[in-house]
Amino acid sequence: MTISLLPPLAVYEVIGILGFALYVTNYSLLTTRCLSSDCLAYFTINLVAASCVLMGLMASFNLASAMLQIFWVAMSLVGILVRLRARHQTPV
Repeated sequence: MTISLLPPLAVYEVIGILGFALYVTNYSLLTTRCLSSDCLAYFTINLVAASCVLMGLMASFNLASAMLQIFWVAMSLVGILVRLRARHQTPV
């Protein structure tokens, strides 16, 4: 028997709020130029944030929000792949 401090749905809500906090932090770092939109970290944080918010939607599903998070996950993966590919290409 396991003892849980939070009900199962509350755990998903906490994960969703973590995603929100990551989005806000990432955007704040971008706005204050502490982070560049061309760096890998920007897209990695967006990927994690979108994934967390998407998991948070399991507690209270919203199709439009889910579609938006899936878009952010996909675009973050594209951004990461583009930057990784650019790192591994050798200059001519």
